[in-house]
Amino acid sequence: MPVEYENDVNLAAVAEQRLGAARGHQDFVLLWNHGGLGAALVIGGRLHRGWTGGAGEVGFMPVPGTPLVRRVTKANSGGFQELAGGQAVPRLARELGIAVPPGETYIDEAIALLSEASRAADGPYRDLLQAFATGLATGLAAMVALLDPELVVLSGGVLVAGGEPLRALVQAELAELAAPRPRLVIGSVRDEPVLRGALESALATTRDEVFDTTSR
Repeated sequence: MPVEYENDVNLAAVAEQRLGAARGHQDFVLLWNHGGLGAALVIGGRLHRGWTGGAGEVGFMPVPGTPLVRRVTKANSGGFQELAGGQAVPRLARELGIAVPPGETYIDEAIALLSEASRAADGPYRDLLQAFATGLATGLAAMVALLDPELVVLSGGVLVAGGEPLRALVQAELAELAAPRPRLVIGSVRDEPVLRGALESALATTRDEVFDTTSR
């Protein structure tokens, strides 16, 4: 039986393109923030993987406000990841005097904090949401300046936890930081987006093989 492998963030983008918020869009970026910070690039309706397959590894991207990390693949760290990855949320919360709820991982802590912040109209939790939105928009500004996508989809547990309040703040910040102004949306495939993308890819491959008549 033939087996293929694919980047998890690319699969989440397939799910959004086939089933969710990016349906009908030919040029979009999916920014994923869960276990790590990464992106999937869809250009002309097709995933752009790059020469070595590393397109979208934006967690390693140098950005203002963080130290310049060299040999990033060995350090497993990078500017944008440090600025706006899930681990940044508990750190920002502590700086603002917010008690960080206990969690098994920093992702659990980030999701709990952003879920609370998404309901806050003012105060420290609102400041947390604003600071995180600024970090996200800083990296996104470089991406949209280069790619000029029609749409940016915010996906993964950390970004989804911030919900519409986080999306609106990132959209406003991006309008100040970048000339291109793509529309930002929250991903609508919430239930196992990576698995859903894998299933969609497998179904598409199967359909192509079943209905391919070029060798018959």
